Amino acid sequence: MKDAAHAESLEHEVFQKPFKVEPEFEYRDTPPNYHRRHLGEGKLPDKMKVWRVQDHSKVYGKIPNSVVACAYGFTDSLDAEVLAKGFNTGKEYGAVGVGRHGNYLQWGYSLPPSKMTDAGRKFFLNCICYINKFDGKAPLIRRTSTHRLDTMRLARSAEALWQRRKNDESFLPFIPEDLTKKFSGDPNGLVQYYKDNLEFIYRDRQFHIDSELKSLGLNSNRSLDTLERLIGLLQDDTHADTARRLLTRYTNQSFQSADDWKRWFEDNRDRIFFSDVGGYKFLVIPEGYLDKK
Repeated sequence: MKDAAHAESLEHEVFQKPFKVEPEFEYRDTPPNYHRRHLGEGKLPDKMKVWRVQDHSKVYGKIPNSVVACAYGFTDSLDAEVLAKGFNTGKEYGAVGVGRHGNYLQWGYSLPPSKMTDAGRKFFLNCICYINKFDGKAPLIRRTSTHRLDTMRLARSAEALWQRRKNDESFLPFIPEDLTKKFSGDPNGLVQYYKDNLEFIYRDRQFHIDSELKSLGLNSNRSLDTLERLIGLLQDDTHADTARRLLTRYTNQSFQSADDWKRWFEDNRDRIFFSDVGGYKFLVIPEGYLDKK
């Protein structure tokens, strides 16, 4: 990562107290990797507004320090937040420069406070004060999978990845072979296919589109409404088996009766969330976890 952060989220507490952070802004050329890895609509601007966190970029050979994490999936659970997007020359726009996951502060800049700008030092101290509020609150999830947006990045190189498979049978591309062949020579078509089916993507070693969920007329595999509907379908003889398979796919629960499923859902409704990187599962936040100090 370079020496700067994007000029965003400046209203967050870590820019306000205990020290007022007053960055000095400048505009820099948008790195080529941002354009190359951009998954959103339209094009990114040619220049971006940033502020320097440290005085020099620390570089190992020709490779800048890595960012803390990719943008895809970092805020997949309620205990994670991006405090600053790092200006970088290797990952996508939005990759995390400084982030929080549970009670862990993740600081992606390499130099000590003596080498930081005045704004960088104040920001660093504020982040230390801020993370103290989450003492004892370990991360809700551990990364066991990859976010669904990764399909669009990987789709562009799917054919090359399957060529690698021919030389290394232990390597299994995340994009299934049948889809790679279907969109052979048309990587943009494969990207669009995943965009069109974004709400039905899940990963079981490889990425799949959940045709069973679609067949029930449901709109998303990560919606709380979907979970409630699936539990309700356990009492429908026509769809009960499908609903049970999907509940096994998307939760870690193994209740035998529809009443037990319903009771679990009602007891935890306000604390249930869905995580891609946590395994494409509906998970439950422990009681009191989100209470602030």
